[in-house]
Amino acid sequence: MKSGIASIRKELTGIFPREEIESLIFLIFEKLKGYSRTQFLLAKDDELSGKELAEIEKIVSRLKNHEPIQYILGETEFYGLPFYSLPGVLIPRPETEELVQWIIQENQLLAPNILDIGTGTGCIAVSLSKNIPESSVIACDISPVCIETARRNADLNSVQVSVFEYDVLTGAPEVSFPALDVIVSNPPYIRETEKLLMEKNVLDFEPELALFVPDENPLLFYRQIADFALIHLKETGSLFFEINEAFGNECREMLRQKGFSDIELKKDINGKDRMIRGTLF
Repeated sequence: MKSGIASIRKELTGIFPREEIESLIFLIFEKLKGYSRTQFLLAKDDELSGKELAEIEKIVSRLKNHEPIQYILGETEFYGLPFYSLPGVLIPRPETEELVQWIIQENQLLAPNILDIGTGTGCIAVSLSKNIPESSVIACDISPVCIETARRNADLNSVQVSVFEYDVLTGAPEVSFPALDVIVSNPPYIRETEKLLMEKNVLDFEPELALFVPDENPLLFYRQIADFALIHLKETGSLFFEINEAFGNECREMLRQKGFSDIELKKDINGKDRMIRGTLF
């Protein structure tokens, strides 16, 4: 294994930071050999087969082309749970784990009804279903590959999450929603002009549909989802968003104008405005 590890380091040096290379090496061997981190550290003198070396070479070649490791391996982890990760579906981010944690900590309801809008992999919906006892969680998206992936991830994690097609911008197709205690969404929020600041692995491989909004209307999804929430949230129900750090104050003011109260803007672990909550009273 030592020679395989050395080869990966050599091939990826100059493309990725050293710490990221070490993380990628572990992920490769975790997938290839099923190793835990402890097993990986203890097995560095093990021999690799020709087939395993060839597989490593293929993975490294794709990494050098800046393809995300999550798509290469077909899986990722979110909130301590396993998820299938496929091209065409946005890769879950650590910041979104903080949003999930906030919702779990805030919840004081027994068996809340929760809707995740724009579910992607289903990471938010599945994690909430797994961690809020007796919750009834539903999730929607407009992408067939996202809907199928979210359903697979619900099955993978042994939770009941109903995933269906719904476009919150158009209200189609017609869906009968229950009265909801929580609505959560991590909608597209990156402005087109911000593409210049983004990494190649995101721009070249992740779905634009899940990332970008027009420069002239950055709160497009937030306004529409807030209007949806005014209709479908129960009294005292809460709306949670992940947001673009540049528009925290604008999101807060938008929610205030629409009649939400107890509005809280929350920073992520990096000190950026990343989440907001508003409540109906």
